[in-house]
Formats: sequence, structure tokens, C-alpha cells
Amino acid sequence: MDDDPRRLTKAYNDPAFLSGREARPLRILAEYLEPKARFDEQAVQDTIVFFGSARLMARDAAEARLAAARAGDGNVAEAEMRLHLSTYYEAARELARRLTRWSMDLPGETQRFVVCTGGGPGIMEAANRGAAEAGGKNIGLTISLPIEEFENAYVSDRLGFEFHYFFMRKFWFTYMAKAIVAMPGGFGTLDELFEILTLIQTLKIKKRLPIVLFGHEYWNEVIDFDALVRFGTINADDLDLFHHTDSIDDAFDYVTRELTAHALDDTGPTL
Repeated sequence: MDDDPRRLTKAYNDPAFLSGREARPLRILAEYLEPKARFDEQAVQDTIVFFGSARLMARDAAEARLAAARAGDGNVAEAEMRLHLSTYYEAARELARRLTRWSMDLPGETQRFVVCTGGGPGIMEAANRGAAEAGGKNIGLTISLPIEEFENAYVSDRLGFEFHYFFMRKFWFTYMAKAIVAMPGGFGTLDELFEILTLIQTLKIKKRLPIVLFGHEYWNEVIDFDALVRFGTINADDLDLFHHTDSIDDAFDYVTRELTAHALDDTGPTL
């Protein structure tokens, strides 16, 4: 009988074991194998990854927030900054839309260079939204956090994931990436960007991986790359690892030019 207390439980059906410390290697492996199975199922082989703050808002939402603040409901200065930064939400949305449309027009039966984000709100939502508006696939790699984190509504069916381990999530960001777009963001964005820059600098990533830093106003104030060169903590040539721009057109041209020259013939992800 199924309710017989003497019946033994197989290890892979034992929740207590699977959630314990002894099974941690299995959980880590699962966060490699299960996404891989779905990427194979959906014929996803390479991506364009968008990083950026979860706190940025769409222009219409930011305008509504400012109107409410001016009417006495909220901080006006904070709402004005949110409206100012909504420029980056709209830029990420439009750039993702254009890149997705371009990728869908490439020859072949599968969509190349699929937009991939952290799957949450803000810049992540913007990029997933732009890709969805272009009619293409897009990916959301969310992470379980003590504070609320959620998959935005624009992530494609079967391409939304929730990770427990940050390092496995970052593996999937990097493994299939053929280009990176870094919009303004906080600790998470800086962590993701600088880990990838370190991997390229140390030749752990050997593939050509174009990186766009979008927004001179933000990046020039937040990170003084020239000071790093002046102090000798990086080489001047390291500044060539990324491309600065404020222009959607320039970012689109740079990424598509790089992918056309260096990634179209690639048959799959490599590190």
C-alpha cells in the first residue's frame, strides 16, 4: 500500500534529503541541466544580455509618480529623478526591440542573439518588453531573494527561470552571451559587469564579447575608469573592452556590426 509506513523512499523522491546540505551538488547541477534542457528545447544558442537597475520606471509610470508627488503624495525630488532616469528604460526597450527585429531577419530557421535579462522589473522589464513587442523570444533569469523579486510579464513562455544560486544564474548570463548592454544600475549591475570584464581581462572568456555602457552621465560619474588607468590598477588598453554611448542608433550599429563580423558563424556558446 502507498501509505505503508514501512515503504522505503527513493533518495530522489526524498524532499528532506534533496533540500539538505548533502544534496547541494545535486541542486547546483539541476540549475545547469534544467535550463540547458529548456534552451535546447527552444533552440536558443546565443544571447544579447541586458543589465540594469530594477528600480527604473517606464516614462508613463514615472510621469504619474511625479504628478502624485507634486499633489502631495511622495517625494518630489525622488520622483523627478525617476522621470529623468526613465530615459534609460525607454532606451533599453527600443534597443531590445531593434536588436530582436534584426536577429529575426537573419537567415536561418532559429532566432539568434535572443535578448536575455534578469527577468525582473526596471531595465530588465524594459528589454524583455522591447523584445516581446518585436515578436521575438526573450529570456528572464530571475533569482530568489528575501525581498520580493518577480518575473516580469514580458518574458517568453518556457524561457523564464528562477535560480537559487547567484553563480549559476551568472553562468547562464555569460555562457551564451555574444553581446552585453549595461544600462545604469546598482550593486547587482556593477557586480555582473565587473565580473565579465574581469573574465575577459584574464582571458577566461576568450570569445569576442562586445560590451556597451549606455549613458555617459551615469557611468562617467559613478565609475572613474580614467582614474583606474592613472593609478595603474588597469591598463589603458582595458578601456577598449567596452563601448560608451548615449545613442540607441550607435549602440544598435555597434552591437550588430560586432555580431555580424565575429559571431554569425558561431554554432554555439563558448567560454
